[in-house]
Parts: sequence; structure tokens; C-alpha cells
Amino acid sequence: MNCMLNLAHLFCLSDFHVTFIVSEFTHRLLLKNTSVPATFAAYPGFQFRAIPDGLPDDHPRFGDKLGDIIPAVTNIMVPVFKKMMSDENLLASPHRRPATCFVADGSFGFAADVAEENGLPLVYFRTPSAAYFWAFFQVYDLIQAQEIPIKGKSMDGLVKGIPGMEGFLRRRDLPSLFHSDDVNDHLLQSLAAATRQIVRAQAVIFNTFEDLEGPILSAMLEKLPRIYSIGPIHEQQKSRLIEKESKASIVAGNLWLEDRSCIDWLNAQPARSVIYVSFGSITVVTREQLMEFWYGLVNSSHRFLWVMRSDFVTGEDGDDQIPAELMEGTKEKGYLVKWAPQEEVLVHPAVGGFLTHSGWNSTLESIVAGVPMICWPYFGDQTVNSRFVSEVWKIGLDIKDTCDRLIIENAVKEVMEVRKDVFLERADGMAKMAKKAVQRGGSSYTNLDALIDYINSLIITSERLD
Repeated sequence: MNCMLNLAHLFCLSDFHVTFIVSEFTHRLLLKNTSVPATFAAYPGFQFRAIPDGLPDDHPRFGDKLGDIIPAVTNIMVPVFKKMMSDENLLASPHRRPATCFVADGSFGFAADVAEENGLPLVYFRTPSAAYFWAFFQVYDLIQAQEIPIKGKSMDGLVKGIPGMEGFLRRRDLPSLFHSDDVNDHLLQSLAAATRQIVRAQAVIFNTFEDLEGPILSAMLEKLPRIYSIGPIHEQQKSRLIEKESKASIVAGNLWLEDRSCIDWLNAQPARSVIYVSFGSITVVTREQLMEFWYGLVNSSHRFLWVMRSDFVTGEDGDDQIPAELMEGTKEKGYLVKWAPQEEVLVHPAVGGFLTHSGWNSTLESIVAGVPMICWPYFGDQTVNSRFVSEVWKIGLDIKDTCDRLIIENAVKEVMEVRKDVFLERADGMAKMAKKAVQRGGSSYTNLDALIDYINSLIITSERLD
């Protein structure tokens, strides 16, 4: 959501008319918890169109219920969406230019058919890392080479069938769906098929930059049409707003209400003394896992700011009491909030490390902020991202497949004490590269200009045909 909103904002700054199609559920959260609608209200060419996602309002849409989304979208949302796309009021109206381009989330395999049916050029936007996309693109080849299923093979063995990642990606680092014992698993096959639809698009956008995932992007060029790597997109947005001397607010599509009291708490802490802990908006843990993290943080004796959503613990027993030593340790060293202004937290001088689920937005935000990471991936692209953090970029630790208080305690000490200077130096170097990429003359800046030129060419072509 954040990436799509950032992209829409960049398009608005380029004077494009944008129709942003979103689920009714998400739209309600944006209206309730963010200033996003107010920001876009300043652009006459922008409009939201909300459609049902096929799930009841009280459905959690995360954790073990995440799998319910795909059939709901397929059976209910897609037909509504197709009807909307054929609506002449959407494609053309007296006050809006006719639609000349369809930008779709890269996981929506149906988008290629919709674009063709409506005679629209298709641009896919892959919001996770390029490495994750590239791994899914190779699923059929990995099956053919008998690299998956993994059953019976060492989890620490290297995966050889993904160009650009042969020397460091282990089987345990593959996306979680690859760990199924059944290569005909419906979800694995459907996502692999959707990923392969990307070759039907006229262009593909990635939220990454060449200095970060260059070898992966190069490997893709043989298979994909036009590639535009324009990330980190949240920093690109800031760069363009400054360049245009715009007073528009930064677009951040948080679906939770931010608790800004944590900034006041950070202001009172010494420089680089706080480990920031957040597992994003979807990750859930068991109560046992919660206790391991909590003990690990308290036992590390380091200050910590922890984002603990009200729905973060699955199957929580309300009668269970938090042990007194944890409450005392938290009172002394920690601060808990239900949601935090993450970008602002990460750039705060008091923050010296980030215990994260390794979601791609969080990873990029940490890179831009120059903050080392401790990675505990939950699902999807996160298992791949965490390996890159530890073994390729060397700006943090990867503790996947473990949830032990001693491992967590030692990881915090490693990042905040033992190798603090090394990690901070490398993270600072990555931050400089990321910021350079979105400045004038940088790779992502140049690629965004090329993307805008490409869409403008579609507009000109459409006007000539009319």
C-alpha cells in the first residue's frame, strides 16, 4: 500500500491523472488513520475508487487467515474490478483524460487479461524485493531441476537454480511457500503462474536501486520487457517534493493510528542506544514466542522501543499475567506502543538498531536511515531479504528459524555493542548510496524520468489515435 501510494504521488507530481483502486476495507483505514486523502485532495486529477475485497468486515486479513484473501479476491473482487474497468466513466469522462495506462500490483496475474480486454498498455509494479520476484520467476525451473521440494535435503545447502544468487542463497532462505513438500501446492502454483504473467506487460517497476540489487536486475533483462528500478520509492518521493518546492505532505499509508509519544521518549535517550522493534502490520506471534522476544530484549540490558499491535499475539490467553521481571525490565529500559511513525523513528539519533520482520518497506527504510538490522522473517519475501541483509550487504544479522531468548539477547548485544561500529559504518555507506540513487543524476532518479517519459509517450499516442 505504501509503495503504491508513493508511486501515485510521483505520478501526480508529473501531472498525470490517477485513479487509485483499493479495497473498501483498506480505504476505510486510510480515511481513519492517515492524512493520505487530504494530501491527494490537492491534485484535481486524482481519485480513489473503492471496491469490496470479498471478505467480511471483521475478517483479520493476516496471520493464518491470510490465505483467505486469494479466493475472495479471485471470486468476488476481480469480477467487480473487471466491470469497473469496462465502465466508460472510469476510462473517460468530461473532466478527466481517458485512461492510457494500467499500473497493477505484480501479484495480480489477472491484470494482463484485463489490460488486453480494455486495450490498455500494462505496467506491473512489483512492490517486494527484486530478488524475491526473481526467485518466484524460477519456480518451474527449480522444480524441473529437482531443487524443490526441499524435503530430505539439507536446509543449509545452496540453491543453484536462481541466476544472481547461486553463491549465498540457502534452501532455508527461499520464500516460505517453497518449503512445501508438495510442488503442486495450490498457493505456490498460483503465485508462480501470476509471476510469469509479468512477461505480458509492457514494462515493470521495482522499488529498488541498482547499487542494491544490480546483479538480480541484470539477470532479469534477458526475460523481462522494460525495467524501471526507481527505489527507495519513499525517498524518491521526498526528493521530488523538495525539487518541486512542493508543500504537499509525505504520503504514508499506515493502516494503524500512530502513537507519537514514542518520539518524546526517544528524545530523552542517549545517541544510538535504542533497539527499535517492529514486525510490521501482518506478522503475528504465539504467546511463547512473545515471551522469548521479551526476555531476550530485557536480558540484553539495552533500551528498546517495541511496536506491539493489539492483534500481534495469536491465541492469546487474557488471563495470563506478564512476569514481574519483564514488567520491571520494560519499565526501566523499554517503551511499548501499538504503532509508531516508523520512518521518523528510524532516523532518530537515539536509534542504533532495528529488530525487524524484514518486510521490504522496512528493509529499505532502515537502509535509507543507516540503521543495522536484526532480521526475524515471517513469510513471503522476508526470508530472502534477511539473507541479503546478513550475507550480501552485511548490515545486520539473520536469526530466521529461531525464537530463543538467548539468541535474541546475543543478537542485540552483537549489533548494539560487539560489532556496533562495523555495522554502523556499513549501514551508513548503504544509506549514502540509497540517497544518491534518488538524487538528480542517480540511477533511480534517471529511471523514474524514463518511466514518466514512457507514460507520456502512451498519452501522446492515445491522443493521436483519438
